[in-house]
Amino acid sequence: MSHFEAFVLALIQGLTEFLPISSSAHLILPSAVLGWEDQGLAFDVAVHVGTLAAVIGYFRKEVVTLLSAWVGSIFRRKHTAESQLAWMIVLATIPACIFGLMMKDFIELYLRSAWVIAITTIVFGLLLWWVDKRASQQVDEYAADWKRSLFIGLAQAAAMIPGTSRSGATMTAALYLGFTREAAARFSFLMSIPIILLAGSYLGTKLVTSGAPIQVGALGIGFVVSFVSAYACIHVFLKLVTRLGMFPFVIYRLLLGVGLLAFLMSN
Repeated sequence: MSHFEAFVLALIQGLTEFLPISSSAHLILPSAVLGWEDQGLAFDVAVHVGTLAAVIGYFRKEVVTLLSAWVGSIFRRKHTAESQLAWMIVLATIPACIFGLMMKDFIELYLRSAWVIAITTIVFGLLLWWVDKRASQQVDEYAADWKRSLFIGLAQAAAMIPGTSRSGATMTAALYLGFTREAAARFSFLMSIPIILLAGSYLGTKLVTSGAPIQVGALGIGFVVSFVSAYACIHVFLKLVTRLGMFPFVIYRLLLGVGLLAFLMSN
């Protein structure tokens, strides 16, 4: 992998991880259009760590507050709104863990194709538009109870299908349940912390046991670029989503999905 390829792939990962536009749909483009080879396991770990550091860094105050409240609810039996939210984030993570363990091989074998990604990019983009247009936007993330959290968690599990978009699916589910756009985004971003941590740990374990080659320069670029781009993306998205809504991202998804289909049919 050249340093230029590492820069482009890390930038794509950082910009698309937290936007409702599907990172998998974008990461397939360099290989499909430019013929780039797979970036490798070590690079996957680097960009996962970069995006994880970005979301933790951006929400550092909330993370410290939620984590301390969660620990307090366990050891001191002290229950607050923050500890409730922390527990709901934990609950929302469970479906994706179960689904990932059960369906990982099936997804890798049968669903990780450009055709699937193109179709799901369009279908879930239309679903996001339909839900956002009808969203009541009445509650914030602290209104999450076990039913709401489990529903959003199931949406996150479904987003393991390539092209769906983890952030897109969870925001769609949260909006459907009456969350405001900003609250849906914040809950989705906070939910991403445990799931990215688990995914990164899994990939890191595979990397250690596989003995795969490591390109230090490419990994450094991957980490830094994914961190900076993801951090900036979170900041800008939270500033704009309340004013613009999800419609611009829906249009983008439709154009991307149709473009992918056109490319695939022409080859």
